[in-house]
Amino acid sequence: MEEKIKHLAYKVVEKISRAVKKESKNNFYKLGKTIGVGADGTPTSYIDKVAEDAALNILEKSEIKVNLLSEEKGFVDFGGTYVFVLDPVDGTRNAYRGIPFYSVSLAIGTSKISDIEYGVVKNIPSGDIFTAELRHGAFLNKTPIRVCEMPSAEMLSSISLGKNHTSKAGLLSKKGNVRSLGSASLEMCMVAMSALDYYFVGKNILRVVDIAAATLIVREAGGFVKTINGDDLDMEFNLIERTSVIAACSEKLISDILPKA
Repeated sequence: MEEKIKHLAYKVVEKISRAVKKESKNNFYKLGKTIGVGADGTPTSYIDKVAEDAALNILEKSEIKVNLLSEEKGFVDFGGTYVFVLDPVDGTRNAYRGIPFYSVSLAIGTSKISDIEYGVVKNIPSGDIFTAELRHGAFLNKTPIRVCEMPSAEMLSSISLGKNHTSKAGLLSKKGNVRSLGSASLEMCMVAMSALDYYFVGKNILRVVDIAAATLIVREAGGFVKTINGDDLDMEFNLIERTSVIAACSEKLISDILPKA
């Protein structure tokens, strides 16, 4: 991929990160205020609008033309070949509750997850940046990362619970050590860096903007991303389709988990 496209992606990510940090410092109690409804039909919080506006400000002025698919605005045609698949704030509830685990997630492709060539996920509070380029590996702060070679004896996982609980999630939550952290892109990146053995969402709730970049990062780190039906995860660039996810360090671990679903 051309360096100028990647540079533009970094510019967008950094602009969003700075805007969110500024609002978190100066207007914390406004962050969670609902100010409208996004293109995906879900409520738009103040912090989501601030973040997306930061991205649009750059892309509208850029001489490099790329299209945008974003949570609030939907698809914006700027006359480009590539699409920036953007979740301006993944983990909005964490952000406005003051939990320091939320990200900006940006993937670059043309029409679906399987043709994504580049992805970046930035943990906004910590500043850590995960990146991956197709067939070039995955990185954390420019240092190569890999999934664990085999699951730990007492597996550590992140499982979607609460209102998104499924019977399978309930069974898995009784095994090993479990977290439920509230930011899909970062939780998948935890799998990529071997901090987690697997990440599981049993319901069809995740959109392409949530997981596009992280899917490439996990796969480039040697991991696997599938649906709970066992199919390799792939999604078109739209806000309609929803999916389940299991991201894991090995296909064997996935096969051990899924037959009992």
